[in-house]
Amino acid sequence: MAAAAGRKVNSLMNNIYEQTEVTDKIKEECGVFGIYDMDRNDVASSIYYGLLALQHRGQESCGIAVSDTLGPKGKVSSYKGMGLVNEVFVGDELAKLKGDIGVGHVRYSTAGASTRENAQPLVLNYIKGTLGLAHNGNLINALELRKELEYDGAIFQTTIDTEVIAYHIARERVKSKTVEEAVGRAMRKMKGAYSLIVMSPRKLIGARDPYGFKPLVIGKRDNAYIITSETCALDTIGAEYVRDVRPGEIVSITKEGIQSDTSLCLPQEQEARCIFEYIYFARPDSHIDGVSVYASRIQAGRFLAQDSPVDADLVVGVPESGNAAAMGYALESGIPYGTAFVKNSYVGRTFIKPKQSSRESSVQVKLNVLKEAVAGKRVIMIDDSIVRGTTSDRIVSMLKDAGAKEVHMRVSSPPFLWPCYFGTDVPAREQLIAYNRSIEDIRQIIGADTLGYLRVERLEELVKGLPICKGCFTGKYPMEPPTEDIRGDYDK
Repeated sequence: MAAAAGRKVNSLMNNIYEQTEVTDKIKEECGVFGIYDMDRNDVASSIYYGLLALQHRGQESCGIAVSDTLGPKGKVSSYKGMGLVNEVFVGDELAKLKGDIGVGHVRYSTAGASTRENAQPLVLNYIKGTLGLAHNGNLINALELRKELEYDGAIFQTTIDTEVIAYHIARERVKSKTVEEAVGRAMRKMKGAYSLIVMSPRKLIGARDPYGFKPLVIGKRDNAYIITSETCALDTIGAEYVRDVRPGEIVSITKEGIQSDTSLCLPQEQEARCIFEYIYFARPDSHIDGVSVYASRIQAGRFLAQDSPVDADLVVGVPESGNAAAMGYALESGIPYGTAFVKNSYVGRTFIKPKQSSRESSVQVKLNVLKEAVAGKRVIMIDDSIVRGTTSDRIVSMLKDAGAKEVHMRVSSPPFLWPCYFGTDVPAREQLIAYNRSIEDIRQIIGADTLGYLRVERLEELVKGLPICKGCFTGKYPMEPPTEDIRGDYDK
């Protein structure tokens, strides 16, 4: 019987491995950063440091575009490339970017291929001048909007929905009095998640979709205004937080100051922030819509200790995103918090992965277990999520191989049961380990002694009652999902 059960578990694991890479984490979509310095100082270096602070939101590509508000209209200097911020901006590329207004972007692709052509920000030259655009999110009607433009003769240079947005803003600008009006007209056509920064020759504009899926904040440093994805980017450049951009709001920064258009704002109860910003995506030192990300993760750990208690000797987090929740679990349970893993911080996104036959070492290249910390102990291991289960299986095995008597896994989110269409790469249901499996089935697959997830009912409590999107857990989305899953590439 035991041998048969073992064969069943191995078969399940092999099926999952065939569908996935080793890394079993959902990916961030993008990070955006824009700045307008009224004292006419060059802003490229501030954008660079802001993007470094947002690097966790995307590691595939990055870029910066700047302009001089008193210079000739239509002159934009830009540079972008594949890789991390400090890999792309080497030598004198940054020094060549002269201008007092600019926008930057870090990208992870959930729609459109990972190529230099798809790197942002996009710079568009059109009859009214120029637009520089950076976008975080995912439109569910991008294909429909793209076809509409193609039938009108538009020729696309990329496969990303950001170019679709840029074209629609440019087309609306021709018949609008201001850029802000054009952005608003385009937003009425767009369905899905988007936080935008638009640079025109004389204005910096920020816009957030009416549901508020993705974060967007306003900051100020001396006589410069900043719009960016997270407050941690403001801290990095010594700027003070002013406020969050409201869901559905369009904010315009000009020489006259900040102007706001809230005509697209939904009633608060219809808003739907992505809960994974608080659980995993955002840096723990950020605040989103008045809620501390760190405090949310501590609270998630406390809820796990209340709802899924277990006798143990040590609570540990899977770095980095599991650490705060592990501390919360320890605070609530009284079980000591400790460090069980050493993370190799110098493993980049492009390290050579081992072949299928030796996938275990891919996890061990990034993480190693402190044997002295876990040997002979009953360990509670906290992670932020289990997507396909492959990494969880390896980490549980590593703890047991290091001498842990028991490994009890607790997850600071509910089980993934549905895909995400709004900028988070939660895959198709068939690839999710929780799809059509009980928690006991999952426990057997990953090899833990016990397994517990955060209850769905706890999610609103993590964010002090803010309206959130729970679609990937419940299948109930804030808007009708697309009938066809176009995530990944519009060329399919």
